[in-house]
Amino acid sequence: MANERYNPNKPSEGYDKADLAALRASNITPTLVGAQFRFDSAEDASIFFARELDYIKAKSYDRVYPEFTALNHFPITHEVPEGAETMTYYSYDKTGFAVIIGNYASDLPRADVKGSPTTASVKSIGASYGYSVQEMRASRMAGKSLDVRKATAARYAIERTINMIAFAGDAKHKLMGMLSTDNNIPLFTLPAVNGKTSWKEKSASEILNDINSMFGYQSKLTQDVERADTLALPPDVYIDISTRQIPNTGFTVKKFLMENAPYLKEIISAPELSEKNREMNPYGENVALLYTNSAEKFSLEIPMPFYQYPIQIRNLETIVPCEERVAGIVLYYPLSALIAVGV
Repeated sequence: MANERYNPNKPSEGYDKADLAALRASNITPTLVGAQFRFDSAEDASIFFARELDYIKAKSYDRVYPEFTALNHFPITHEVPEGAETMTYYSYDKTGFAVIIGNYASDLPRADVKGSPTTASVKSIGASYGYSVQEMRASRMAGKSLDVRKATAARYAIERTINMIAFAGDAKHKLMGMLSTDNNIPLFTLPAVNGKTSWKEKSASEILNDINSMFGYQSKLTQDVERADTLALPPDVYIDISTRQIPNTGFTVKKFLMENAPYLKEIISAPELSEKNREMNPYGENVALLYTNSAEKFSLEIPMPFYQYPIQIRNLETIVPCEERVAGIVLYYPLSALIAVGV
């Protein structure tokens, strides 16, 4: 560039060497050299766009999408090597009991932990984005950077698919989700009032009774070992309990729960649990998900986080492939969660 040379001593002007090599070897940057673009050579053009692409890649990592409930509110682990094709884990159940013994007792009862193995596949989720020579020309002529939205769109597409797997699973590829029908999470049957279980049809005290009954059911199943701390609800149900007043108390249902429920730490809105979300909710009705937010109980296993490869040159276009690897939901203790259909 005539008045702007690349300075390797400035960290802010770093670039991916693989991107630079790909641009150098292509016929893209020579077509960009011209007086109107102020590039002295194809080398200067290559360095400039390698830096541009490096900036775009960095910006795509910065973006956060709060609507993805699993990626924001589920424990996420990276324990499986990214090259693994499958993983096996064990779901555990404590067994045994203790008794009062004498001084010379030799027949002590055995306490143990029983585990049943589950094998899950590890799959790659991919997307890509790219820029044509004309888009490069236009951005340079206008004095603007290349459109970062393409990179964020690619990441959005990948993470949306992973979020979908975290809830609905993918039976075809042996990936489990929190709402998969074969994940052994107990189902709680909501009591009906006038033939309906929906919380919109119930009073504040009846809603509180349902939630207390959910905790009680989990306690009964696990002999009070499991104590869930997070309640996820569809957005309309979440808004309802956040604004529904308990008569003569000055409390909303949500506020009362947060201040009085002994184990509950968080109540969250989860669009994935809505009856309208057919992609992620297989039940066809509003679902409440009660769970313990701890990687000791379950996690969304992502062996390889979002990664952007060096650019590939295809004709007069630069393509950036993106990949993330996922093994779905790993449920070590299925009874640490509870599903209630029809809230």
